[in-house]
Amino acid sequence: MTPDHLETVAQATWPPAAMQSVGPWTIRDGQGGGKRVSAATARQPVTADKLPLAEEAMQALGQTPLFMVHQGDDALDALLDDAGYQVIDPVNIYAAPLANLSTPPPHATTFTIWEPLAIQLDMWAAGGIGPERINVMNRVKGPKTSVFARDGQRPAAAAFDAIHDGTAMVHALEVTPPCRRRGMGRHVMQKAAIWAQDHGASHIAALCTQANTGANALYASLGMALVGQYHYRSQHKADKT
Repeated sequence: MTPDHLETVAQATWPPAAMQSVGPWTIRDGQGGGKRVSAATARQPVTADKLPLAEEAMQALGQTPLFMVHQGDDALDALLDDAGYQVIDPVNIYAAPLANLSTPPPHATTFTIWEPLAIQLDMWAAGGIGPERINVMNRVKGPKTSVFARDGQRPAAAAFDAIHDGTAMVHALEVTPPCRRRGMGRHVMQKAAIWAQDHGASHIAALCTQANTGANALYASLGMALVGQYHYRSQHKADKT
């Protein structure tokens, strides 16, 4: 399970509205769907004179220039640093065989549903996952579902799960504040794994910022390995991913 494979899975399961090649850059039109679908990446080594090509292309889309830097791309990282771009939101990439999450959640606590219920949309919105990110989910072409969890009779958690090339990736995992530290995230991931296995996947993956201590602890406790990292660089103050 390589970082390159997981980057392909991430893009397929959380896609931008459009992509274009501008010189050595891949430019993403995120339409408000967050950093991952809006950040530019370099397809080949770049020099400082090529930086304005990416900046102008992103500005033409109404986006603040933002770059994604993958682990090991030290030259690009140094170039952006020299140009005044600051590191924001370092991200961890986790993955595991589905067998690691083979324990089913308690009966009648979790459900897979497509399209998402209104209550799930409300939970996501409360966590900052608004209509633009729901549009990202709707753009996914492969197998996909939402996961809904409840704690007794109260709505507890929601997530989005989609498959590409044998790997399911979970996005937008949101647990309501009253239901945190009650195993809801674990139940959602277990249900996501069962759904993925039923739809032909062999592995499961997830992304989370390094600052999200709860999510990092959850994925580690599920036997998911830290298999890669990346970060963004921006000249502006970080906002919510």
